[in-house]
Amino acid sequence: MEFGYARVSTEEQSLDRQIDALNSYGVDELLTEKMTGTKRNRPELDRLLDKLRNGDTVVIESLSRLGRSTKDLLALVEHFEKQGVVLISLKESIDISTPTGKLLVTVLSALCQFERDLTVQRTNEGLTSARARGRKGGRPPKDAKTMEKALKLYDAKAHSIAEICEICGISSGTLYNALHQRAAAC
Repeated sequence: MEFGYARVSTEEQSLDRQIDALNSYGVDELLTEKMTGTKRNRPELDRLLDKLRNGDTVVIESLSRLGRSTKDLLALVEHFEKQGVVLISLKESIDISTPTGKLLVTVLSALCQFERDLTVQRTNEGLTSARARGRKGGRPPKDAKTMEKALKLYDAKAHSIAEICEICGISSGTLYNALHQRAAAC
């Protein structure tokens, strides 16, 4: 059986390009998820791993869709090999059942990890630079009137936390923080 696996990192991103490529390849079953590749426990990937049997094939659009960590990617490749499962990456034209494919997976997964590390480094440098200029980052605080209204609704005990948050346009974390601050001030 040929399984396709497609993944994007956030809910806002589209899977369409990957799904089109995998359907064009002709996979029998397609599993998709919207979750960061840095997490090892991904529900659809776990489901895929449970379904795989000797002789099956996993087709991905790109190695980076399977994972960004070299260690995890190589562990998955090793798991596939032990199970007798072939991994095919369309973008990189890799088939891990060949010695060349195994070498390319190792090299390209290291490059994926390098790319991720550079992104994290640039992000941290940007945050440090912004802090040096007096910018704190994060969301701006909610105005005092909104928070006062939320606290009054909470004290009235007529609405649930979710309803208060929806009415005031705040998150439950923001409401709980305001409640903790108020309690600490007393």
